[in-house]
Amino acid sequence: MNENVRLTAWVRGRVQGVGFRWWTRATALEIGGTAGYVSNLDDGRVQVVAEGPRDQCQQLLDWLRDGDTPGRVDGVTEIWGEPRGGYHSFQIR
Repeated sequence: MNENVRLTAWVRGRVQGVGFRWWTRATALEIGGTAGYVSNLDDGRVQVVAEGPRDQCQQLLDWLRDGDTPGRVDGVTEIWGEPRGGYHSFQIR
């Protein structure tokens, strides 16, 4: 069963000022089926929140970890939860 989930991921490395948020949004739109946002954090990390079918959220997480991302990803920490709703697309914040 491919139930809807909420993925929150924190990406660390050289991920600000290199087009990482734009790339993440484009990747999420390419995968399809997810809504949420990507934003820079004050500590240099990028936060990604995606809601949708588990398979699509897992694919986005895999791309964050292993994809040909802009900059340099040193690590990704994630938590899974219940979707909260309220997102109609995937946005850059």
